[in-house]
Amino acid sequence: MLAVVRTILTVVYILICVILVIVILLQEGKSAGLGAISGAAETYWGKNKGRSMEGGLLRGTQVLAVLFFVLSLVLNLKW
Repeated sequence: MLAVVRTILTVVYILICVILVIVILLQEGKSAGLGAISGAAETYWGKNKGRSMEGGLLRGTQVLAVLFFVLSLVLNLKW
């Protein structure tokens, strides 16, 4: 029974790893470029990043990272 649970958790762990890599690669770089010098970063989209796709990717990264660490700890327990 425990072997089945461990196998399922391992498969979920691998899926989270792959999805986490994809979500991280979809994000934009943190360098603002020349737009930050002229103040272009303070547009509507700059103020409401939490509601945009970039904000969703950031939130998804945080959730997946927490799941990654929790599953890492669970899978390393001696069963």
